[in-house]
Amino acid sequence: MAKVSISLDAELVVEVMVLAGVGSPQDAVEAVVRDYIARGHRTETRTEFKDRSLREIDAKPQEPQG
Repeated sequence: MAKVSISLDAELVVEVMVLAGVGSPQDAVEAVVRDYIARGHRTETRTEFKDRSLREIDAKPQEPQG
């Protein structure tokens, strides 16, 4: 896997390390990024099911009003 090197504010990284309970800056930032991606996938899954059910409701023939 390709690696990317970035610079971050030390206070930000220390806070992430404390919140994540991880002793390594690299591992702490990686954990946050992985969690962010996982949350995005879960959100996509939830909204996909909602969108699909709404499309099914819209696609059903409606009774004539009158």
